[in-house]
Amino acid sequence: MGTLYYGSVGTPIGIEDRALAHLQVAVVTKLRRGESFTVSWQHPEEQPEGRSTLWLHPNIPLRFVFDDPEPPELSRTYLEELMRSANSTGGIQLVPEQIDPEGGTADGDGPDSGSD
Repeated sequence: MGTLYYGSVGTPIGIEDRALAHLQVAVVTKLRRGESFTVSWQHPEEQPEGRSTLWLHPNIPLRFVFDDPEPPELSRTYLEELMRSANSTGGIQLVPEQIDPEGGTADGDGPDSGSD
């Protein structure tokens, strides 16, 4: 489980490493352009029911911390889904990545897909 720290207080937000790696690419792309936007997610089962939203701004400190020392292979389809939502009025909706039953991602970019 990775952690996102946002703001000067640096309140930790636990996000699974693979999802956090995809989120990092989408967030950095938007912030590099100087764009502000929101990121929303549903609370995990171990937390009280509900959802949260962050307003991300280029001037607010942000840190991504990963438990796994090796970066995961990223899914182009999942990144495109996050970027589409980032450019919408609702901001990024952090939803689970769709993974096919054979172990790869829905776009064939998974570890067993044979793509490089």
